[in-house]
Amino acid sequence: MENPSTGATGAESGPEADEKRDRLRQEILREQVAYLIKAMGGPDKAAVVWNDIGGIDYLYRPGFVLARDEHWRDVAELLGAERVVDERAQNQRGLTVLRVPVDRLTPEHLLVVDRELGVGKATPDHIMYVTPNPGYACPATEPEEPGAAPAPYPPISSDTGAGTGVFVSVVDTGWWPAAATDPATPWLAGVTGDPETIDLNHIHPYAGHGTFIAGVVRNQAPAAEIRVEGFLPLGGAAYESEMVIQLGEALELSPDIISLSAGCPTRGELPLLSFEVFWEQRLRHQKGTVLVAAAGNDSHRRPFWPAAFPWSVSVGALDADGARADYSNFGSWVDVYALGTDLVNAYPTGTFFCHQSPNVDDERHFTGLAKWSGTSFSTPLVSGLIAARMSHHGISARLAADELLAEAAIAGRRGVGPVLQPNN
Repeated sequence: MENPSTGATGAESGPEADEKRDRLRQEILREQVAYLIKAMGGPDKAAVVWNDIGGIDYLYRPGFVLARDEHWRDVAELLGAERVVDERAQNQRGLTVLRVPVDRLTPEHLLVVDRELGVGKATPDHIMYVTPNPGYACPATEPEEPGAAPAPYPPISSDTGAGTGVFVSVVDTGWWPAAATDPATPWLAGVTGDPETIDLNHIHPYAGHGTFIAGVVRNQAPAAEIRVEGFLPLGGAAYESEMVIQLGEALELSPDIISLSAGCPTRGELPLLSFEVFWEQRLRHQKGTVLVAAAGNDSHRRPFWPAAFPWSVSVGALDADGARADYSNFGSWVDVYALGTDLVNAYPTGTFFCHQSPNVDDERHFTGLAKWSGTSFSTPLVSGLIAARMSHHGISARLAADELLAEAAIAGRRGVGPVLQPNN
């Protein structure tokens, strides 16, 4: 069987096969980064810092840094930077965006801030994404044709009232409105969101990601109200400073659950400064609301933010046999693992041309459904389980999440961690 992340067959083993897989992962990674940088507007808008082993250290916005309000003047004086005023950020107190002169490279000059003012007083404006990860993509595969007689997988819960009275905000690439009335996806009736622009003759990478995720939530909580926010239209990516503004706007609708299948590694593995401020100023005051976040598809234990924050519910991925998926991040910061491999759900009807090696230019045809893998999709499964628990017991999302995590710990598996299974 082909490994969806590497293209290597299961029969291949040994040093040569390992080297082949590593080369292919590096090639895929470079392709993903190149696509993201182009989608964001080119090298002036997006840049990458590579680590010593050829993986991504972090992606960032060139010429900009972030600082807390109480530190920005010191940082600005040190770097010769100017404050960026954004009227949309008026509700995002505590965070300042600074523009650094174009002749100064952010990574190098942050070392000066670290030395003179202290580590973490200024950070890059990291790029969050549902796209490239070190060696894999988020999602972990490009969308695949689901095969003959496709049906959603995991199947729709038999409890048709699960999720009644619960509002889930899916923060993602946007919503494909046709899915709400497509006979292939009746479980998405009533879902709303920011329309995603898609060329059905040439579906772009990561298109339909938010619609697929909404479908996974609905399968576990068929009665939940869902709105898909189109916050990641540029190659499935956004600056962290933009993301928290948009999350703040989502909070104005008072969702019970925010399902976020995006994130990033950071410079020095420090927490995302924008999300620290977002938690302090906004989310912790939204009593009962829970952020459920993807753990990422890097296949290592390095923190992936915002999933790694203690106040989020971080979700890793399982294969169908219950083993931790080889692409899933792991470690003590991952709260729970759920099915993330070979899920089948809603996808635009049209033609997709593969962009990743070894399938570049392969043509795939879709009629309302696709098969996809990644922690992107284990995340909405858990969001749906939380929504179902809320309606069953009449409790807040926070209490429902805590109960489910306690059950997941009891059901934990050696070599995996806490696990949750889909509702039947």
